[in-house]
Amino acid sequence: MSARTDSDSQGSAGSPGSAGDIAGDDEEYGPDDARRARWTATGTGALLTLAGLAAALLRLTGPAPALVPVAYALGAGVCALAALLGARGRTRRALWLLIAGVMVMALGDQVD
Repeated sequence: MSARTDSDSQGSAGSPGSAGDIAGDDEEYGPDDARRARWTATGTGALLTLAGLAAALLRLTGPAPALVPVAYALGAGVCALAALLGARGRTRRALWLLIAGVMVMALGDQVD
């Protein structure tokens, strides 16, 4: 016969599957994490859109080739689309579009 302690009858924190487990690999994200991701994707997309449009306008007035402001404007458009998708909850697609938009802007900068 073994004696049970109080912690054994309620489930110990160290046993697998108990309520006291520390976050595992398969833990789902909560609504606060999703909201934070949406705000981050939307804000970053809007900021990169404004930066790309400002760079396009500055390069348009200078002696740069015509491809440079077009690349900045195109990258800004892609980032604006990413901001829209981020606001609608498509944060993974928004992240990839943000990366693509910045790459297009960087390519335009390398042409100069």
